[in-house]
Amino acid sequence: MCGRYSLIGIDDLGNRFRVFNPSIGFRSHFNITPGSMNPVIVQHERTEMIMMQWGLIPYWAKDIRTIQHPINARAEGLTEKPMFRELLKDKRCLIPASGFYEWKKELKRKIPFYLHLKDNPVFSFAGLYDVWHNPAGDVLKTYTIITTNSNNLIVPIHNRMPVILNREDEGRWLSREPLTSNEMQKILAPYPADGMEVYPVSERVNSPTVDDERLIQPLKGL
Repeated sequence: MCGRYSLIGIDDLGNRFRVFNPSIGFRSHFNITPGSMNPVIVQHERTEMIMMQWGLIPYWAKDIRTIQHPINARAEGLTEKPMFRELLKDKRCLIPASGFYEWKKELKRKIPFYLHLKDNPVFSFAGLYDVWHNPAGDVLKTYTIITTNSNNLIVPIHNRMPVILNREDEGRWLSREPLTSNEMQKILAPYPADGMEVYPVSERVNSPTVDDERLIQPLKGL
């Protein structure tokens, strides 16, 4: 799964994702947590960046207090689960990120690891989004991150990883045209292990209130 991630050095997000509205008042975050508001790239009449809440709320939800808000969606089940199947048609999105965290179980401890791409300071997760309205007219935009099987680098830590999109696939995923099964299989495959780096980090990341640069620094002596 993917339960925490980072987005660092956001000054060039507009150029990186070719959006028309690059300024959204978002600063770098080293510990993005479920329930927080973060930049998401969507395609409407043009490509734009919108702040959304992490944790999907479907448009048909009657009471958002009692329904689950999935932060992840398994790639293998997207076409089977009603919550995701309809969104897959025309509510695909890109979620800008710089890295993500995963925890490895060792005896009674869970050791956090930070994972990122070697040559890309900002990349994108594949995601789905929805827009919920309440009777009073309030609007809430939310998203979920798609996960897939882990590559060989991550398998010793966890059996799932977020879908990291190859840059050449971002436009196709973002488009509102239907995807073929072959395209889905290619786009939602695990990112190549040789393009990634992983190392242990401080357990300070366990606290959702901690958000500073030291969180992504390698932990020495482990």
